[in-house]
Amino acid sequence: MSRTNFDQLLEAGCHFGHLKRKWNPAMAPYIFMERNGIHIIDLHKTVAKIDEAAEALKQIAKSGKKILFVATKKQAKDVIAEKAASVNMPYVIERWPGGMLTNFPTIRKAVKKMTSIDKLMSDGTFGNLSKRELLQITRQRAKLEKNLGSIADLTRLPSAVFVVDVMKEHIAVKEANRLGIPVFGIVDTNSNPNDIDFMIPANDDAKDSIEVILNACCAAIAEGLEERKAEKADEKASQAQNDAEEAPAAPKRARRARKEEAPAAEEAPAAEAEEAPAAE
Repeated sequence: MSRTNFDQLLEAGCHFGHLKRKWNPAMAPYIFMERNGIHIIDLHKTVAKIDEAAEALKQIAKSGKKILFVATKKQAKDVIAEKAASVNMPYVIERWPGGMLTNFPTIRKAVKKMTSIDKLMSDGTFGNLSKRELLQITRQRAKLEKNLGSIADLTRLPSAVFVVDVMKEHIAVKEANRLGIPVFGIVDTNSNPNDIDFMIPANDDAKDSIEVILNACCAAIAEGLEERKAEKADEKASQAQNDAEEAPAAPKRARRARKEEAPAAEEAPAAEAEEAPAAE
């Protein structure tokens, strides 16, 4: 069963591409027709591509790995922040920090700096600072929070990157390609789909279009996380059952050991009794 349908995508305006003169010929297979100088995207292909991407995202989430969501354009920011947070995934909605993937250790250092500032704030070290120093540190903390707060939990490179508008986020796409990290992206008619591993041909400018696609993808991620949780619970239950089955065997072994020790104990006094007359 499909995660979206033709009517749903049509209503959200996913079919509106860019002006014909702005098109990228590589998108030709996904263009249905041209109307009033604007390319119309073939939504039947979009439905199929959403299913394909959602299934892959579900498997990544099920294996316990992280997916980084990227969208710095105004109409996509809030949607991305809300949807990614709902499935507990990291996201970037401010400026893309150059080298975030290719120079990941440096980005981690900046995140750690943020945590150390928090620690100093909580243990009262800042009480001895002057107002000016305090203001500088607070500003630095706010700047780090704005740019990196949403990736604070990302302790290692993500296993996938989901991008809205692959042209605007071309640096993120390039970095992911360089490191062999699969890229999922909403690709409009003016973009190049060749660098995207799981492309979803759709309007990447309308908020409704972005939202309907993200809803389907995040629902799949949530399913993957649930299945992971269920599998872990099953493992725990079977482990507990195995432990319970092994437990009754332990007293039996203890009783057997005691029985083996008992005859030896009975022989000992007899040996002592034999030795006694010699003592006289």
